[in-house]
Amino acid sequence: MTADLTFRVVIPSRYDSTRLPGKALADLVGKPLVQHVYERACESSASEVVIATDDERIAIACHAFGADVAMTRADHAAGTDRVAEVAQQRGWGDEDIVVNVQGDVPLLPGTSIDQVADLLASNPDAGLGTLCIKIARQADYDNPNVVKLVFDQAGRALYFSRAAIPAMQHPGEASRQYPEAWRHVGLYAYRVKTLRQLTAAQPCLLEQAEKLEQLRALWLGIEIRVAEAREPHGPDVDTPEDLDAVILILQD
Repeated sequence: MTADLTFRVVIPSRYDSTRLPGKALADLVGKPLVQHVYERACESSASEVVIATDDERIAIACHAFGADVAMTRADHAAGTDRVAEVAQQRGWGDEDIVVNVQGDVPLLPGTSIDQVADLLASNPDAGLGTLCIKIARQADYDNPNVVKLVFDQAGRALYFSRAAIPAMQHPGEASRQYPEAWRHVGLYAYRVKTLRQLTAAQPCLLEQAEKLEQLRALWLGIEIRVAEAREPHGPDVDTPEDLDAVILILQD
């Protein structure tokens, strides 16, 4: 890691979820899901780990296991907005680095949090850093719930999509397996000034079409640096089936 790197982690956590209501508090081998995420974040080198929520039920549960909780507004459209509010509440500086750890990643390695913070710190022209992993299954490449991305030779993000990119089927050609496609890992490091810029801007057409908020950054001309995650990542929890899969991994 970069010498003397200092960064913070914010975990946005909300109660409502379309596919798994109340998932932040779903029981996962005796602990609420959000506690597993918090413990993974505490394994990183972050100077602070804060859970940001607008729900009193989540706040009570988080206080019970000793977490630092920031209460935020209930009208935020995305986790980025919630992270930005915490940065404002606590008076963090423009150049301070904040890692947004989503509240449904109970198997996220703490080393990946360090990696994405270091990636941003090592690229002073970038406003965001994020990670990816190589797609190994055709089913993941075809799945619109698996976000794909492409980047240039320097590791600057070019585009994110739910579509299968880069395209591997063309008119008149036989179907083929693209040898190098990448899955986005929803883990972001921001400079606080970039958070402010993003939350001050309106959603762009691409963001609305793909339902991917990182496209707002590209639309605004903000550089996003991408690196391949050094550690394997377990499944996120979006559905009851995901929850069951994670339980099996944790019980193994």
